[in-house]
Amino acid sequence: MKNRRRFVCSVMAILTAAGMLSACSSADSGSSGGGYYETTRGYNDYDGYDGDVGGAAADSYDYAPQETISESEYVQQGNNNSGVLQHADAGASKGGTTVGGGIVGLEGNADDTYPTGDAWGEGAWETAAETISYSYQDYFNTEEYSSIVESGYKSVAANPLSTFSVDVDTASYANVRRMIEYGGNVNPEAVRIEEFINYFDYSYPQSTTDDPFSVTTELSDCPWNSETKLLLVGLKAEEIQREEREPLNLVFLIDVSGSMFSDDKLPLVQKTFTMLTDTLTEDDRISIVTYAGEEKVVLTGTSGEDKKKIKEAINSLEAGGSTYGEAGINRAYELAEKYFIKNGNNRVILATDGDLNVGLSSEEELTRLIEEKRESGVFLSVLGFGTGNIKDNRMEALADHGNGNYSYIDSELEAKKVLVEEMSGTLYTVAKDVKIQVEFNPANISGYRLIGYENRALADEDFADDTKDAGEIGAGHTVTALYEIVPNDSGTSIPEAELKYQQNTVTGNKNELLTVSLRYKQPDGDTSKLLAVPVTMESYTKKMPANMTFAAAAAEFGMVLRGSEYRGTASCSQILEMLEANGYESDEYKSEFVYLVRTMNKRGY
Repeated sequence: MKNRRRFVCSVMAILTAAGMLSACSSADSGSSGGGYYETTRGYNDYDGYDGDVGGAAADSYDYAPQETISESEYVQQGNNNSGVLQHADAGASKGGTTVGGGIVGLEGNADDTYPTGDAWGEGAWETAAETISYSYQDYFNTEEYSSIVESGYKSVAANPLSTFSVDVDTASYANVRRMIEYGGNVNPEAVRIEEFINYFDYSYPQSTTDDPFSVTTELSDCPWNSETKLLLVGLKAEEIQREEREPLNLVFLIDVSGSMFSDDKLPLVQKTFTMLTDTLTEDDRISIVTYAGEEKVVLTGTSGEDKKKIKEAINSLEAGGSTYGEAGINRAYELAEKYFIKNGNNRVILATDGDLNVGLSSEEELTRLIEEKRESGVFLSVLGFGTGNIKDNRMEALADHGNGNYSYIDSELEAKKVLVEEMSGTLYTVAKDVKIQVEFNPANISGYRLIGYENRALADEDFADDTKDAGEIGAGHTVTALYEIVPNDSGTSIPEAELKYQQNTVTGNKNELLTVSLRYKQPDGDTSKLLAVPVTMESYTKKMPANMTFAAAAAEFGMVLRGSEYRGTASCSQILEMLEANGYESDEYKSEFVYLVRTMNKRGY
């Protein structure tokens, strides 16, 4: 009887798996089924969207697991819609386009190349001449994102103050880049416009005061709404030279559960932390904690000089089991406190796809836990990895409440950007609980709209309340915010103030449009300092400055991808026209941005 039961269960499992594969292979565009095509150059995922090669194959052909076909057969069978496959040589593509290569996209003509990368030859698009094997592997997309409700126009008469916490996270841009390159649909909830803007560096001046950052304001015409002006508020944190930096006490908290098995997860995590290890000194202390079904201490308080020991511990890790993140977090903070360096940089770096399923696992439970832990003086940075099941909402919440930042790592190049090129900004906080409050002058401004920062909004009274948590700025970081402002003579409709009594008197300079106020604390301080910067029409320039031009382009791209109701005339073609005269070829990340906009322009955005 037991054997019969076992046999029936086995048959049922096989039939269920076959049914799932069949369902995926015949799914309509937009279905959750997808998979990986494996090449000699790496892996690449598709969602079955948009009629791209992956989608066509998924919609029309039922590939069995591990069935291989030649590339020429694949193109023929896949109803090759646009006739061109783009490939990227392993490690050759600049700006983090691929992880070890693979099919990147299916867009454009032979001369539409990624502007700073190679594609099997000097900047060329590869056709289907070479024979390579592909495999199909079934998966279901269970990615999670927090819902975003865009900020609309607000009346100055009713809401003269706009208050928010700064944000230097960049995960959203890197994650959406991954979606674009894989040829799938972009999830609008994955687009956080402030993270698109702040992914890039801007040439703001260094501070000339004792404050840890400078404040820059710029004013020009809004490119997507002729009736409004665009205001830029830019912060530039002080630089810290590597030889001047404080010693590090870091705990690598690494998710080694079964969901981290694929090449773009644990293996990429190992490469990422290996890169960081190469930058350590003898004064640094490294501990490693892993978690799956239970937490495990792999390394404790090891000197950064012992790079071989640290790398061996990192590379010994294997994935498998459930995801008991709560236990790992508790143990990581325990070690961070044990090896705490006074006047040093004490931080937990969590590497995960966010897919916790044992113990505390909801966004609310995890943030409460982290809020308790941050009182120890240990900061938390989060590195997100993977495709198909990332829990972006949880990872963002953990970093926000842990006085740290959140980055998404989709390639070795992105790992290098975050933890090597921008290590000071990622790991060294120069100001914490940084808040911005803009007061608008009703004599000149009737309305405004803050672009992005929806989940960073603060109550006006929180601005002066030093008990309220806000964002952190790392050494060398730039932080940029954009406001669309509506002058009194504009034709843009602003919601009427629902007030019985209104006071529209101006006690300050009547020529001022607004005042930007900032509060911040020292990294180890409890009392904030106030800065105030007035903005007048004298700040206005008809020709948009270079910093604002690129920030506006990044914001406009985000609005286009989100399908924002406030995008006005925004389009990818308009963005390309804005950027054409500025020449960003010398910056590989901005050059890559132009490539992504060009790609989406071909897709009709």
